[in-house]
Amino acid sequence: MSSKIRGLGVFSGGLDSMLAARVLSDQGVEVELLTFVTPFFGPERARKSAAVLGLPLRVVEITDRYFPLLFTPRYGFGKGHNPCIDCHILMLREAAAVMQAEGFHFLFTGEVLGQRPMSQNRQALELVAKGSGVPDLVLRPLSAKLLPPTLPEREGWVDRERLLNLSGRGRKRQMELAERYGLRDYPSPAGGCLLTDPGYAARLKELLAHQTQVAREDLELLKWGRHFRLPGGPKVVVGRTRRENEALAGLLRPGDLVLRVLGVPGPLVLIPGGGDEEALLQAARLAAAYSDARPGTTVTVLAEGPDRPRRLTLLTPEKAELASWMV
Repeated sequence: MSSKIRGLGVFSGGLDSMLAARVLSDQGVEVELLTFVTPFFGPERARKSAAVLGLPLRVVEITDRYFPLLFTPRYGFGKGHNPCIDCHILMLREAAAVMQAEGFHFLFTGEVLGQRPMSQNRQALELVAKGSGVPDLVLRPLSAKLLPPTLPEREGWVDRERLLNLSGRGRKRQMELAERYGLRDYPSPAGGCLLTDPGYAARLKELLAHQTQVAREDLELLKWGRHFRLPGGPKVVVGRTRRENEALAGLLRPGDLVLRVLGVPGPLVLIPGGGDEEALLQAARLAAAYSDARPGTTVTVLAEGPDRPRRLTLLTPEKAELASWMV
């Protein structure tokens, strides 16, 4: 086992988490980074930023453990469908298990006091640290001087005087620090978790209102196409571009129905889980309306699924006739 002090960082790949890692590695701490993956946030940004820092990164999938937070998070949702406090607790609990199993001395994050009103106020930071199960071992290097000293500081594993006192939503000091450290390749603060995106959050809320259970594929599907809820209840997804058509085709599951207009450029239309005769006819109308066929012209729609393929001939409707179905 290494004689060095070892810190395990919960790492998003954003500038704050990069700076937190750099502040500690500059003190001689042996830093390793840990990022978590769900359908709402992936590892790409963290991988790129870890490479810039030259620090090791491990990626852990937590989708199954994340699912309950979509329904009943103890500390509620943000403006979208983002259970930020519960999410941070889950990630720190997972990180604490790695820390204890592999001989790390403490955990750290790139959180900044007051930067986010819901999840980074003083009370939220305390809740998250307590929820981790190892509250005295959760260090926030960027705001440490504004927070009570943790065990790593009291024991001298890190020098509190060399930690920072950042607070608020401004980015000026972080950018100055990045310049000082020679960090020029870092992501913008935009992006991150899809659950904070208003469009995705609205689709997810609508889905959860109709389904008590969801699979990862359901959540991936929300990222693509136009979404419609038919009067009888089935969901229909209509591709907007060739790339979206390809993405929808890659998410097909047994039992799904797929529709295409024959002889006319147009979308791939998907009925997840299939549907009855009425749903099939309504989805065919959507396929025609969003194809290049002129309204009022006759088209043939091919429907393929678990049963033999079917062809439906119909008049192309105006998109406005179907607008009330759009999610």
